[in-house]
Amino acid sequence: MRARRARIGVVALAATVALVAALAGCAGRGRADEAEALVDIGAGLQGPSGLRARVYATGLVHASAFAFDPSGRLWVATAAFADDGSDVVAMIPQPGGAPMTVLADAHTPLGLLWLDDALYVASHDGVDAYEGFDGTTFATHRTVVALSDVGEVNGLAQAPDGRLLLGVSAPCDHCVPTGVDAAAIVSFRPDGSELQVYARGIRAPIALAFHPDTAELFVTMNHRDDLGDSTPGDWLAVVSEGQSWGFPDCWGQAAPACADVPKPVAELDPHAALSGLAIVTSQLGAAFADRVVVAEWATGTVKAVQLVDDAHGTRGTTSTFVVGMKNPMPVAGASDGVLLADWTTGIVYEITATAPA
Repeated sequence: MRARRARIGVVALAATVALVAALAGCAGRGRADEAEALVDIGAGLQGPSGLRARVYATGLVHASAFAFDPSGRLWVATAAFADDGSDVVAMIPQPGGAPMTVLADAHTPLGLLWLDDALYVASHDGVDAYEGFDGTTFATHRTVVALSDVGEVNGLAQAPDGRLLLGVSAPCDHCVPTGVDAAAIVSFRPDGSELQVYARGIRAPIALAFHPDTAELFVTMNHRDDLGDSTPGDWLAVVSEGQSWGFPDCWGQAAPACADVPKPVAELDPHAALSGLAIVTSQLGAAFADRVVVAEWATGTVKAVQLVDDAHGTRGTTSTFVVGMKNPMPVAGASDGVLLADWTTGIVYEITATAPA
């Protein structure tokens, strides 16, 4: 995949497979991970008691991003390793329905966001907006933001003040980026104006979501791959405007380079290729409330981070949420649960509570 730098990326497919094999030796180091008994929850998945899974859709190999439109229909982007222009954005009319390709010939779409009647798509070098959907096609298309000298263009989120936020990876594993928008979260107005850096020094900010109650911006971050035994786990973090997270010099180590760098909410597995996230408030009942569900592409695991507030801010304790997928990637919160998709198999799963929330 072109400039696929966000850990699902700098490494080629064979190297990623090697990383997965190596995880047994380094997983669990430097992070809090609660052991939790897993049971069959349906659809071939395992998770904690109290959850159930069903297949929501199939046929979306390389699923990379989710978004719900104003009518409640799920839209799914696909992004293969090779950026050959064969990726798509598809619409699922209802659970169990066949995906309908609406945008073809796409290039690595990794972020989707519906805003009013416009679908914003983050792909290769920027963000485009598509408007006037008639049930089959869009009437108009415009370029919203064009970027250069960057790596992957990742997830999208709308801030409470109406701005759109976009995660932009570095075009490298550990170099100092030359592009002003690389290794950063950028913000802009829906018309593309007022493009500026919101937070910098983040090697690979992948998925972004605002907490509906606190308005905190949660972000999945992937670290450098060249650090050997010093490689930290990838991070779930709360990011505030104006922060610098220290890439490439700081990765959470005890060093002067990290003196003024914020701390993550939780550290997950090393080389995990964190991807999608969804904030769960009450959709899954009290037993799973106040958690952030995070997909680890390289480990095949979906984690849940239980949020707590302490004197240093928001912190989290990590446990296993779902296993049974090969490479979970996009995650989305729904009114009564969570949606997950397996990048490799193209299956979209719906996770709900076994009893009404």
